[in-house]
Amino acid sequence: MGKQTNIRLDDAVKAAAEERAKGRGLSLQGYVADLIEADVNQSRAAFMAGAAAFMAAYAEEFEAELGEDRYPGLPGKVTETAGDAA
Repeated sequence: MGKQTNIRLDDAVKAAAEERAKGRGLSLQGYVADLIEADVNQSRAAFMAGAAAFMAAYAEEFEAELGEDRYPGLPGKVTETAGDAA
C-alpha cells in the first residue's frame, strides 16, 4: 500500500479531473496516481534510453581505456576482491 499525499486543486481543475477520471472508470485518486506513475515511468524510460545511447556511442573508447570486462554483470569491487578471499 502506498503513502497518502494531499494536493490542492482549483475548483475548475478538480471538476475537470473528476470528469476525466469518471470517463476512465477511475476515482480521482486513481486517476491522479496513474498520471504520476506514467510521468515517472516516461522519465525513467528516457533516462535509460539516453544511457544506452551513451554507452553505444562510447563503447570503443571504454574498451580501449578499461579493457575487456572479464566479469560482466558484477560490480567492480566484487571482481577486485574476489582473489583476496581465497
